[in-house]
This record gives sequence, C-alpha cells and structure tokens, in this order.
Amino acid sequence: MKGGLLVLTSAAWALVFAAPAAADGWLPHAQDATWTYQWTDSVYNPTPTNEKVTVQESKGKSFTLRWTTEGQGNAPEAPTSLGTISYQESNAGLINTDWSSNPPPSTFPVLCSRISFCNNSIASTQYLLIWGTRSPVLAEPLLSGARWSGAGGALGDVTATSEYQGTEQVTVPAFPEQVLASKVRSEITQAGALGDPYGSGVRTVWWVYGVGPVKIVFEHQGGDAPVTTSVLKETNQKPLPPPGDANYFPLTKGSKLRYRWTNTKHLKQASVTEIAVDEVVNSTARFSAKHVSGPIKLAAAYIFTERLDGVSNVSVQARAATRVALPPLGPKSAPKDRRRHFFTPFDLMLFGYNPILPAYPAVGNEWASKAPSRDYSVFGVTGSTKITGTQQVKVPAGTFRALVVRSKLTQAGFPFGSGTRTSYFAPGKGLVKLVFRHGDGSTSTVDLVR
Repeated sequence: MKGGLLVLTSAAWALVFAAPAAADGWLPHAQDATWTYQWTDSVYNPTPTNEKVTVQESKGKSFTLRWTTEGQGNAPEAPTSLGTISYQESNAGLINTDWSSNPPPSTFPVLCSRISFCNNSIASTQYLLIWGTRSPVLAEPLLSGARWSGAGGALGDVTATSEYQGTEQVTVPAFPEQVLASKVRSEITQAGALGDPYGSGVRTVWWVYGVGPVKIVFEHQGGDAPVTTSVLKETNQKPLPPPGDANYFPLTKGSKLRYRWTNTKHLKQASVTEIAVDEVVNSTARFSAKHVSGPIKLAAAYIFTERLDGVSNVSVQARAATRVALPPLGPKSAPKDRRRHFFTPFDLMLFGYNPILPAYPAVGNEWASKAPSRDYSVFGVTGSTKITGTQQVKVPAGTFRALVVRSKLTQAGFPFGSGTRTSYFAPGKGLVKLVFRHGDGSTSTVDLVR
C-alpha cells in the first residue's frame, strides 16, 4: 500500500522449526484461492463487515495473504481494513511470522500499555485468528486430546492455552448445508493493556480441512461482555476429509501404563515395569519408567515428541541392575558402554529408528531406516516398517482394537538386535502389546497389564 497506510506491523520474532513432512491442508494457499469473511463485534462493531482475502505470495511452505474491505458492499459506517499477514507451515503446525495493516478503528479498546506505536488489533478476521496464538496458530498433528500453549501480540505479551475438541458439523453462509469442522478452543490472556480486559477471553475456531477457518467466536472478558464473530461468507476452496484424529500414542500428563515383559530364552520370569507421563509441553513429553517386580531393577526416562514427521524418541536415560544375562546389542561402531540395552518395554518399542508412528497413522503407511542418520549412528539398524492393519488384541488390561505395526530389523553381527517386531497401538491408550521375534531364536512378548 502507498501513502503510509499500512502502519500496523508485527515485531520481529526468531522462530525455528523443522520442515513439515507434508503440505498443510488446514489453510490452503494456491495462488487463486479466495475467501470472504463477515465479522461483527457486539459492542464495538455491530455493523456486519465483509473482508475479502486473497493470496498475495506463496513460496513453498511460506505464504502471505492480503485482505481488504474495499469494494465488498459494506455500509458507510463499517470500518475500513486493509492488510497482509504471513504464515509458515512448520513441523509443529501453522505459525504466523508477520503482519501489516492500517490501525484499528479509534473506537476499539487499545490493546497495548500505551496508545502510541500500538501494533495490536483484533479488528479483522485474520487478526482475530492469530490473537494470542501466533506460534502456533494451529498445532499439528491435530489429534484427540491435543493441548498446547501459544503466544501472540506484537511483543509476545498475549498468551493462550488451546485444546482440540474434536469434529462437528457447522453451518456458515459459505456452506449452508453444513460442513465437517475441527473445533479448537483457546483461553487467551492479556494483562497490562489500556483496553483490558478486552484482549482476554475464550476464542473458538472451527477449521475445515482444505478450506481454512470457517467460523471464529471470541467471547471477551469485561462487564459489557462483547463477542466478536466471523463467519466464512464465500470461498472457491473445497472441503476435504480431515486426517484421522485417533491418538495412538497419547501424551497425557499423569497417565500410567504397567507392562509385563518375558522372553522365551532369556527372561522367563516376567519383568513388570510401570511407565508414567511426568511432563508435557507442546506435544513433547517426558516418560519415566520404574521397576515393579521381576529380575530387572531399573529407573529410566524417555523424551518423545509428536510432530508432523511422526512420534519420535529424542532422548533415553536409563540405569539398571539385573540378575539375567541378556544377549548384547550393537552397533559395533559404538563403544560398549554407549550401546543401548533392553531394560523396559519402551526400549523394545523404540529400537531401530524413528518415527515410532507417523503423524496421522493409517493402514498401508510404510517407512524405513536411513543411513547415514542420527538413528543409524545410535542403533546401527537397517530395516523397514509397515502398518499392516487393525486387529482385536486381548491383554490383561483389556481388549483393544489396535493398529498393527510390523518392523523388520537387522543389526549386523547382533542376532538379538535383529528380527521381526510387531507392535500393537490402541487409540487413546498407546502401546498395548509387542512381540519381538529375535534373530537368536528367542521371542520377547510385552503385554499391557493395566
């Protein structure tokens, strides 16, 4: 824009994320994509205001959208809004990297500690979407039970806690016969602004895969209880079925799993281990493992992350005292005191290479080890994994309909680290059974006890 109109801008943020595994369908950005939103504020803008959004630029995983109220048939009293907003698809989800627009109407609350140089606004659909949740705007993978924290505002002084609440059918002008949407609820907090408490409240966004947000409702705090609402009026984007949201490796703080592990040759007396989720921060979790009974006394800690490249183990710390002599593991390239051991069921589960599961696991998914890689230097394992189907699995903890994940593993020179591993993952529970047929002729079996 010319003439200094675009004066509301974002502050510079340093954001570092790994590249996502696949293109993000939650906010498509083909060059010809268009959306028209209509928004109101029950107190500060009761006049329905139409904004047209188009794609200004798209380069790989980064793209910029432009919006305008000009030429959209708005009433004279409707606010004028012109701006651009930039997004990036990352391994952790959709993030906002920049924005620029004209200032909000002077009648709106000031969302900064001072009036001058205030670069905060909620007076447009795009600003409403990123308020308190710039990083990320939408976390991925979007799975059942997902919760995450975010920040926003020009100075990062607006915080939010978000949760995915599942899917539901919604009706908006663009889709009058209902459309399946994924619902995300955010509790947003801003303190110290002149316009407090307008910047705080509860915002709900309904996302349609292949389209983007179709409805946003922000219930602000304050005595006059304003509500800002935006609905999708028109678009040339077509709804797509969303990825499956079943969570086969839930990261739920406080959850506990108890496993029994036996081996036909080397561990005939069961080793029983309890594994608990101690901490969870933005889809990264710390699991602890402790000895319950059996010949392996242990204490271990595991860090797992859940991103668009799948569920991956990034750290293991373990110590154990055992009365059984399990066969050694490799690789030969690693000093003996740095080689992995099988102490817990999780050691058997994560052995070989990442990911343990893809972000949105489905029957037919396949992946393989990579050399060179961090995992290959740690494990020295080659092999491949495939999700072969689903199966009813009965274990002491109950009966589960589980995803069947089969891996073929070869650790050169170490038969105990080679063989075929079949893992069974149940939605909302995680690993419920594992059978590892080792190259030395023995079989390890892990069952979820409770």
